[in-house]
Amino acid sequence: FRSRRLRSFMIGRGVLFALGASLALTAPACADLPRQDPGHCRGQKELKPLQPLTLLTSRGPVKLMVEVADTEMEREYGLMCRRHLAPDRGMLFDFKRVQIGAAFWMRNTLIPLDIIYIRPDGTIAAIASNAQPLNETPIPAYGPILGVLELAGGRAAQLGLLPGDRVAHRMFKRG
Repeated sequence: FRSRRLRSFMIGRGVLFALGASLALTAPACADLPRQDPGHCRGQKELKPLQPLTLLTSRGPVKLMVEVADTEMEREYGLMCRRHLAPDRGMLFDFKRVQIGAAFWMRNTLIPLDIIYIRPDGTIAAIASNAQPLNETPIPAYGPILGVLELAGGRAAQLGLLPGDRVAHRMFKRG
């Protein structure tokens, strides 16, 4: 699903379904974006308006401005083909419904990213640090999530962000 294709894997009645994010049992038309030549990669423009988001860490609050990917197409493309992500920016993926078995990958993603999996109450479930550009190995969340925050690679460690910390944004019930 998009550059780090989100897939929810459900095993039931002997059938493995690959589901895109908060979608129904069928994959979206754009679910299988082809690999692109990194030199000529084309993604989506910055999603506007940017929204405020606060990370509540043991070192104190950190304010960011984030793009919000809350449609199927926006989540599909994500930060694909971007060549830079400022330290005070990120992309927040709103799946609208809790996802179980979610995993991201880095197809057509040209920069390393920190992938932060967020529970419905806004607590951080897991952090995948410095996900390798163009790597298509799934990076699992290991639990139910409602959203994902992507930051520039290494930024979570710089901020002291850890599982159990909170993300304050209007999409989270207590954020």
